[in-house]
Amino acid sequence: MNPSAPAPRATPLATPDRPAPIADYAVLGDGSTAALVSLRGSVDWMCVPHFDSDACFAALLGDAGNGRWLLTVPDATQVTRRYVDDSFVLETTYVAPTGTAVVTETMPVDDERCDLVRQVVCTAGRVDVLHEWVVRFGYGAVEPWVSRLVDEDGEPAIRAIAGPDALVLRGDVLPEATDHRHEGRFTLHEGERVELALTWFPSWRPVPRRRHIDAFVEDRIDATRDAWGRWAGVEGGPRTQHAAAVRSLLVLRLLTDAETGGIVAAPTTSLPELVGGERNWDYRFCWLRDAAMTLEALVESGYRDEAHHWRDWLLRAVAGDPGDLQIMYRLDGGRHLPERTLAHLAGYRGSQPVRVGNAAVGQVQHDVLGEVMCALALARNAGLAEDGDSWSLQRHLVDDLVAHWTDPDRGIWEVRGEPQRFTHSKVMAWAAVDRAVRAAEQDGLPAPLERWRAARDAIHADVLATGWDERRGTFVQHEGATHTDAALLQVAIVGFLPPDDPRLASTVAAIRAELEVAPGLLLRYRSDVTDDGVAGHEHAFLACSGWLAHALAVLGDVDEAERVLATLVSVTNDVGLLAEQYDPRTGEMTGNMPQALSHLALVRAAHAIDVARGLVAPESA
Repeated sequence: MNPSAPAPRATPLATPDRPAPIADYAVLGDGSTAALVSLRGSVDWMCVPHFDSDACFAALLGDAGNGRWLLTVPDATQVTRRYVDDSFVLETTYVAPTGTAVVTETMPVDDERCDLVRQVVCTAGRVDVLHEWVVRFGYGAVEPWVSRLVDEDGEPAIRAIAGPDALVLRGDVLPEATDHRHEGRFTLHEGERVELALTWFPSWRPVPRRRHIDAFVEDRIDATRDAWGRWAGVEGGPRTQHAAAVRSLLVLRLLTDAETGGIVAAPTTSLPELVGGERNWDYRFCWLRDAAMTLEALVESGYRDEAHHWRDWLLRAVAGDPGDLQIMYRLDGGRHLPERTLAHLAGYRGSQPVRVGNAAVGQVQHDVLGEVMCALALARNAGLAEDGDSWSLQRHLVDDLVAHWTDPDRGIWEVRGEPQRFTHSKVMAWAAVDRAVRAAEQDGLPAPLERWRAARDAIHADVLATGWDERRGTFVQHEGATHTDAALLQVAIVGFLPPDDPRLASTVAAIRAELEVAPGLLLRYRSDVTDDGVAGHEHAFLACSGWLAHALAVLGDVDEAERVLATLVSVTNDVGLLAEQYDPRTGEMTGNMPQALSHLALVRAAHAIDVARGLVAPESA
């Protein structure tokens, strides 16, 4: 830890102020929150201490003045990176004309703190390192009071404080204050290193002591790598596209709150579905649908503890009147998610508005309970025993759905136009009642079986009567429509019809003909014929590729399923991450990143192909 004396400060920044392409970001996480770091070493997004807390680094949705933590080799001509083994320890290698440096960084897990640690080592020659630290609490709006201090261990530190939040930065070489930010440059020669650690803490508490006085970053990096590796090593994951599936499972675990069991849909807000457009949403909450699908992916891959943890979260979150069921909750089960805009942020590359909270929380979406019941059925069949509270809750929720499934809703795509009687919503309502009937029949659980069976038959008949277009030979998006949407792939996945029913194959063919914008890449729907209440168009929705591969595997076209899944894997970024959408014309990712729905669809499709190939036994749902 002997860096050379800092070089004279030159121009403030040798890297662009604008955010990087979405695919250039990697994610770090500790089971409570996450940070996005660009290929060039800028932490441009970090909410502390939780996923849905305010951001202290918000350059992702604005510029450097909205907060970031930059650690880079500015004159590098080649930059490569990787996650170390099956972990979220990120290793970035900078090759410059004078030498090579490696930055290793992570958010330590299992230590009940919100920290981000970074280490830069010169591995050859000599490198000049640029370090910039700009803290702005309140999503980039609040400039803190920043002061230098000596901590309890006698080490220098920098503290930033505003309102309830405080950050402390420690390290071998700390940046200097200049023009409302902290900057520094230093030179490292071969074998030299600098370690840096950032810790969030409540502003009313003393500055926390640093961990591991000697090699205080390296030890924590090693411990975190080992912790992730132990989790990933519990089960093998799907055999098809194994490496991509394991990385996706790790992403799903990273997006799971370690304390509450809630599963966040993505760690970001307002990354646009169309750059420059208004389709910008806050995904830092627990959608029951997405979380239930995540649970299915984990259970199918052998992770049983997560099923118990999430069911306990569900019982707490939805406790009360079934009529008050929401489609999403905060990670702690909170229900209040008012949507507002942040006018002080320019938006990712000018994409406005920037939203926090999500007005869709008040929507009715009948498909949600179907996903929940499918997931709980899968967990039950995998050995998670019901108790009185969990089954009683399911009974009341199913009874409420039976009373209201005929009502129009907003559907899986959360349209802000007029409610419709969506075919997918009714198919998933059928699935909810079907799983409830089967649970009662197979496990002897108390239930109004005759009423439920009658409702299941009525929903099934209604879908065939109003959701099927005989002329086109396909299921359609909603009653009265002649067009499809990609959610109809779930008709095959949830077992609404037998796999050999020709209506399934013809629906898959119709969806591909209408929505496939490149081989294996689908729009979720055509925005010109779907009244979603928002201006602009979209790109290929990556989860739909996973659903297509899954449906093809169920229908027995396994070779094509593997080709489609390979396409999905091919558009992951260099560290195996997927955003929400992808533009096949430009190769750019759009939407929030990383997206749980994209990753869980990849895992479940890989599992379905394994089942179709006879590599694993099917999990009965």
